[in-house]
Amino acid sequence: MNTNIKLYFKNLFLAVFAVLSINKTAYAENIDETKYDLSAFGQVLEIQVDGNITLRYLKSGQGEPLILLHTIRTQLDYFQYVIPALAKNHTVYALDLPGHGYSSIDTKASYDEPYFRKAVVSFIEKQNLKRVTLVGESIGGVLALSVAATLPERISKVVSSNPYDYDTCYADGVRRGNFFANFMLANYSVPVYGAMIAKLENRLFLGMALSGGFANKSAMPDDLLTELNTAGYRDGYRYVERNVFKNWESWEKAHNIYSDVKAPVTLVYSDHDWSTLQERERTAKELGDVNIITIENTGHFGFVDNPQKLIDIVLQH
Repeated sequence: MNTNIKLYFKNLFLAVFAVLSINKTAYAENIDETKYDLSAFGQVLEIQVDGNITLRYLKSGQGEPLILLHTIRTQLDYFQYVIPALAKNHTVYALDLPGHGYSSIDTKASYDEPYFRKAVVSFIEKQNLKRVTLVGESIGGVLALSVAATLPERISKVVSSNPYDYDTCYADGVRRGNFFANFMLANYSVPVYGAMIAKLENRLFLGMALSGGFANKSAMPDDLLTELNTAGYRDGYRYVERNVFKNWESWEKAHNIYSDVKAPVTLVYSDHDWSTLQERERTAKELGDVNIITIENTGHFGFVDNPQKLIDIVLQH
């Protein structure tokens, strides 16, 4: 048996062992568990947007509209630590992006940046929102910019935090977080075999992978991690997860329309974000040399890792 084949089977064994040993009760979890109550944060609604896409969203507060767009592999619950403060000044709309959280899943769709952007644009148009503040992190940070470029007449301000626009290969950004995330997502990328590994994902595996996006905490808070894990057991969710990473080139290509953004942009990076200094400077230059605000002692998941600082930036800029 040649070296490459040996290495392949070694990786397969290690991947299966790692996932199964992390949580021996993964298959015993109650995947029909009721989602925890979001009523304290606002009204949870659904809307059909472009085509047959149905988005779950939370609406809270009063004032000019502010839309929250979450990171890769999370959902609107990601913003639970900032919604109450932002809702004092705005009507906040926190979205589950297509295929994420409890929005609809289409296993025939290509989950690239234009697909997500089209859904958010349709949401804004169907709600007839004007003077919108777009706030996003990670892929949500990219979408805040690309949606602003597409609907310049409806957007008044953009806050883009840790935009995920620098991938050079499958899941490049997330894989920079830690060894475990790099190892597992490299396996996700392999045809057929990657789908098998993805199906074994469980709560502790997810927590270990996401922990690479934090500076102040070792993992997502327990309640949020449990909710993200529960959503991940929905039919078709693993397809979406892998397909988003498969379309990595589309997030980098979003740079091509950054120059069309007309609204003022606040570009925010955490000092422990996955992006490099050169990648951050490139994004700032393509937006017209906007200033970069750097948040200290914070990782990629800034709205969870350092929520008060992000609240201050959104409300003050």
